[in-house]
Amino acid sequence: MNTMTWLLKREFWEHKGSFYWAPLVLGAVMVAVTGLTIIYGMSSGAHFTFKVNGQMQDLQAAFNGMSAHDHRQLVEVLSNICVGAGLPLLLMLAVTTFFYCLGALHDERRDRSILFWKSLPLSDTRTVLSKVLMVTVAAPLIVIGVSLATSFALMLIIGTAAMFHGVSVFGAILGNPAFYMLPVHAVGVLPVYVLCALPTVGWLLMVSAWARSKVFLWAVGVPLIALMLVKWIGYLLGIDSAAAWMMTNVAGRMLLGLVPGSWLFDHNRGGTLLHEPGMDVLAQAWLALANPGVWIGAAAGALMIYAAIRLRRFKDEG
Repeated sequence: MNTMTWLLKREFWEHKGSFYWAPLVLGAVMVAVTGLTIIYGMSSGAHFTFKVNGQMQDLQAAFNGMSAHDHRQLVEVLSNICVGAGLPLLLMLAVTTFFYCLGALHDERRDRSILFWKSLPLSDTRTVLSKVLMVTVAAPLIVIGVSLATSFALMLIIGTAAMFHGVSVFGAILGNPAFYMLPVHAVGVLPVYVLCALPTVGWLLMVSAWARSKVFLWAVGVPLIALMLVKWIGYLLGIDSAAAWMMTNVAGRMLLGLVPGSWLFDHNRGGTLLHEPGMDVLAQAWLALANPGVWIGAAAGALMIYAAIRLRRFKDEG
């Protein structure tokens, strides 16, 4: 366990810019832009308006004229602002982890640093698994922390601006249980994210351990070419459903598993969104585990991770 901890620390320090500084800078930019925009609007004498019953009204008049139900809806929106604030950070997470997996095992062969690491008493299994844990657990936890901090800062800015217009929302927000459940829901979704990400992580690591060059073209090109061939054959044979199945269950899982929220698509029903009225994000995520495709994809991802371990053990640039 101590070895795995140090391997994770190594991955973090080697890619600190992608996993730590990038989301931190993006979150700070979001807070700064929001704050400057509100300060500029207040200094220029602009009035914050809110739509009530289809009519635009001043914020204070709109808030005072709301019914109790509308008040609860407004507080719910402000309490769940984390979801909106986290979207850019989650998209950045998908991009950075995708390219991290592409270079994780290829770069060490290209710069010959693999010779140094293999001279240490570190097994290929632990080395590859540390990269898997970094991309599926450690990096998402960092982004969740930055996202929560960003959303809290945005709520402070918006709430303070509302106070200057005679509207206080802090008490209602802090009294809403949903506000305190946001971190629990964010962490609770993580196991589902890990299972859905395994096919993509396994595929990218396997290609990274195998390809001598053009890793991106191999990783992205092979599924897309296979998809086009299936679509062409399906068109000739009159079975278009084969291409749709290939796109959602194979190519989609191999390339889009690192995108948070990919589990919201029910791949057994042609890519339609899983949706039940009133269900929150956590419930939607765990409902996706009822889809056998998630478990089959996770098993396939585990097999590809094993293949990446074997390739790292025997493959060398010579």
